[in-house]
Amino acid sequence: MRQVADGVWQLGTRVPNLINCYLAGDVLIDAGTRRLGRSLLAQLRGHEVREVALTHVHPDHQGAAHQICTALGVPLACPAREVERMEGREPMPAPNLYLKAVGRLFTGPPHPVGRALNEGDQVGGFTVYDTPGHSRGHVVYHRESDGVAIVGDVIDGLNIFTGVPGLNRPPNAVNEQPELVNTAIRKLAELGPRIVCFGHGPVLTDPERLQRFAARLD
Repeated sequence: MRQVADGVWQLGTRVPNLINCYLAGDVLIDAGTRRLGRSLLAQLRGHEVREVALTHVHPDHQGAAHQICTALGVPLACPAREVERMEGREPMPAPNLYLKAVGRLFTGPPHPVGRALNEGDQVGGFTVYDTPGHSRGHVVYHRESDGVAIVGDVIDGLNIFTGVPGLNRPPNAVNEQPELVNTAIRKLAELGPRIVCFGHGPVLTDPERLQRFAARLD
């Protein structure tokens, strides 16, 4: 675990920046894959956690949510449009062989959602913003006081197939609503974040790179 902003720590895997989760104050944002539960709990040892909140309900972000919430006795929050998916009353999307394989490897068990998140809600000092596209209910968390944004998979900080760092639009093979992805990236850019914490990729501290990337989108 390493501190990336005031009161914000990045948790990760053995491969740096591949799958990221963030402790924002006393809220864990995103929960990796089901295989990461033990590692994430070890990284959280000694830190107070009062809630787990998800950017979206995909296998590499909800995987260890049940294990962590159960072990720590804390509630789970997730986007309102993905509550049924998180609770197991709706299947995880798997429109192609890639997502079917990811689902088999990474999906965690269902867990009751204690709080359904909508735009404008507050999570650990961050404001929730709706950014559908990569998933139908995707949200980002933005802290207006210093411009820290925890953005899940609205935009990637590396190529998810090669691991090469750099800003990337999530490939359509993993997007539920590809036609909305560019709109979501532009919405994020309009918030003017100064530190961008990705679900995949190293933290971005050069905000102009995001602005230039968003401006080039069709």
